[in-house]
Amino acid sequence: MAHTFDELVEMQRAADEAHGRVLELRDTYGRPTSTPWSSEQTEAYETAWQHWRKRAGEVQAAVTVHAQEQDKPRFGIEAAVRTKARHPEPEPATT
Repeated sequence: MAHTFDELVEMQRAADEAHGRVLELRDTYGRPTSTPWSSEQTEAYETAWQHWRKRAGEVQAAVTVHAQEQDKPRFGIEAAVRTKARHPEPEPATT
């Protein structure tokens, strides 16, 4: 399925949020090598990690298709998507 640039940006934001959850859990639980995790902690982390990897893979695949359809270098599309997702332009002020 083809995606617009804005859809790619939203997909990237979702992947970034999922990655943030993985990092949050790791920070909360500590490193598994220094403090053993409970089975519930391990399951929560693994679920979050798999969700992030799935979202990230979907973004990568969609970026590849978009770049091919636009006949543009993939790395340029990916960089633009990540930049827009992570550094959105501020909304114009209304008076």
